[in-house]
Amino acid sequence: MTGTALEDRTDATPTRPPVAEIARRARVAGRRLAAVDTGTKDAALHAIADALVARQDEILEANARDLDAGRASGLDAALMDRLALDPERLAGIAGQARDVAALRDPVGETIEGYRLPNGLDVQRQRIPLGVVAVVYEARPNVTIDSTALALKSGNAVILRGSSSATHSNAVLADVAARAATEAGLPADVVQLVAGGGREELAELATQDRYVDLIIPRGGEGLKRALTGVATVPVIFAASGNCHVYVDAAADLDQAVEIVVNAKTQRPGVCNAAETLLVHRDVAAELLPRLAVRLGVAGVQLRADADARPLVEGHGADVVPASGEDWDAEYLALVLAVRIVDDVQEAVDHVEEHGSGHSEAIVSRDDRAIRTFERGIGSACVYVNASTRFTDGGEFGMGAEIGNSTQKLHARGPIGLRELTTYRYLVRGDGHVRG
Repeated sequence: MTGTALEDRTDATPTRPPVAEIARRARVAGRRLAAVDTGTKDAALHAIADALVARQDEILEANARDLDAGRASGLDAALMDRLALDPERLAGIAGQARDVAALRDPVGETIEGYRLPNGLDVQRQRIPLGVVAVVYEARPNVTIDSTALALKSGNAVILRGSSSATHSNAVLADVAARAATEAGLPADVVQLVAGGGREELAELATQDRYVDLIIPRGGEGLKRALTGVATVPVIFAASGNCHVYVDAAADLDQAVEIVVNAKTQRPGVCNAAETLLVHRDVAAELLPRLAVRLGVAGVQLRADADARPLVEGHGADVVPASGEDWDAEYLALVLAVRIVDDVQEAVDHVEEHGSGHSEAIVSRDDRAIRTFERGIGSACVYVNASTRFTDGGEFGMGAEIGNSTQKLHARGPIGLRELTTYRYLVRGDGHVRG
């Protein structure tokens, strides 16, 4: 996730239909898609994957234009990394579309079924939401991931990417839309909204007659922009202020590897750790070791008064932590460090400052683990593992549209089942109510 709002577009795209017309077409397409069989949907996803390979040169050329524009406008390293495509990443995107095709179709799945005393058979079944709109930052892979998940779950999708990925998203959306319709899916199941600024975003967020759900995948600025205007239901896939807590009973060798991985493996993503909490009893042994490893990786440590003497002089750049650091999603090689007296203080810190994304405890003490597990309300909680695993692909979902930090409907990675709702199907034999 990015810590900034989507950049506004100012250049006009006069040939594109109005947002309301795009939404209306999506509603019609979604109704037709709901009746399409699994085999046809899977064939469409494989066709999309094949088209990504066949049109690779065109896609990478468009992406190069976006990268050139990003460098010229001064996009930071984290945004540039999320924006960049290469043959390996493109192959991975195609592979994820195939992974989604291989998953079980949730549409029509019976969640529960029972027979009433009067003989009526009641089934609770999964059905598509209908039309899903996805608003996202400089990650062109989201164009295909969102499309694959939406189509497999029987939903039409409206895509609205950021201006920094204009050319990449345009080609990728065209690849997906053409391949899907040629494989037998209804026209307009994949549509791209682009060319307008905040007014366009507000118009999309108020199409409640046609759009069933909007998923904004971006920072707090985007979240605020939608909160004030949206009449369409929203699942926020927003910021990731993730924490690792190292307990007094931790295996310190494991702790070092988990912290280094959580912070440095890919720092510009929402499941990277932003704050390290360390139990006072192991701080003197652990923190100098971590400072060496993190210093080699180029991580700046923003340490509290107790932690600072333990990390200074070991190779890492160390600065005093401010109150703002505990709430920051850096998306960079920066890590806030605080010493705590016990697991409860760690839980309190996470609940006060965290964004509800992903938190980890490193410990061999079952009581401490239980306190952490039960006290943390975040979407994903890890025990002796890196926060970097919060991902739809890693969770066996094929891909994800984002990670929900909300507590209603969907939490954590948003995959196929999170894009469905349910209905009650009731079968009788001439039953009437007396």
